[in-house]
Amino acid sequence: MSEHILVIGATLLDTKGKPTAGLEPGTSNPAEIRHVRGGTARNVAENLGRLGADVLLISAVGDDNTGNLLITQTADAGVNVDYVLQVDEFNTGSYIALLDEDGKMSVALDDVRVMEAINPGILYRNRRLFRDACMIMIDGSLTPATMETAVRLALQYEIPICADPSSTRLAHKLHPHLAHLHLVVPNEIEAAVLCGVDYAGYDPDASLEVALLLTRAGVRTATITLSDFGLVFATSDETGYVPPRYSQIADITGTGDAVSAAIMFGMINDLPTIEAIRLGAAAASLTLQTSDTVVPDLSLDMLYDHLIV
Repeated sequence: MSEHILVIGATLLDTKGKPTAGLEPGTSNPAEIRHVRGGTARNVAENLGRLGADVLLISAVGDDNTGNLLITQTADAGVNVDYVLQVDEFNTGSYIALLDEDGKMSVALDDVRVMEAINPGILYRNRRLFRDACMIMIDGSLTPATMETAVRLALQYEIPICADPSSTRLAHKLHPHLAHLHLVVPNEIEAAVLCGVDYAGYDPDASLEVALLLTRAGVRTATITLSDFGLVFATSDETGYVPPRYSQIADITGTGDAVSAAIMFGMINDLPTIEAIRLGAAAASLTLQTSDTVVPDLSLDMLYDHLIV
């Protein structure tokens, strides 16, 4: 068996606006506006590539300049993009985030219709990529049929499955597959949706209970990100809270994707669960400090320098 990680999901262009003088509804507001590479699966793949993992991305973009640029940038980060489709039917997917002055999300929009091009047939034709993987990651942009196919192929070849819901409105797609997940990394609102419970606001203790609910549903390791407040985790035999390493927050987008990638990296390198999760917390701290969705100079040494001890 080879050592590649197979990542399946969205590649998007992120547009992020951060007001510079407060936010007034109903009118235009002065802001810093940036366009950066994004997409949950693509972000996870880039983080893994920058950490030195052998990672392969199955995704779809439009046959347009944006798609060309995203493919090039992702390949430059060390990701195998041979299985990123370029299609005529859709434009490259996009994500628009309106941030507040503290870099936290006020509201976001996404268009991931291009991911309809990744259908069950695409996965079946490339099932050797599942057979030869050491780990598989899926995000919520996949259609239900494609997600079911990805899970079925992973189970057929006995490959551990990791998942990120991507958003609250996509989280329900993962619910039928919880019992098969080796790792899931939702934020606190997505986790509540996955468990069918009400979200009562920031509360690490309540989030830890939700993580335990996920493990009772069959998830091996449930890690819930708490924005800039750290993360909680649960397995069948241990639970914990990892506090943040406080720093100036530039932008929270991409934080959960960095957590997923770092934990996965730790797992494929046989780190104990708590150590892999501490790597995830370090990745979150670093990502919060950049306006890019992925830390552009991320390295394993950098992660270890930011470990919470």
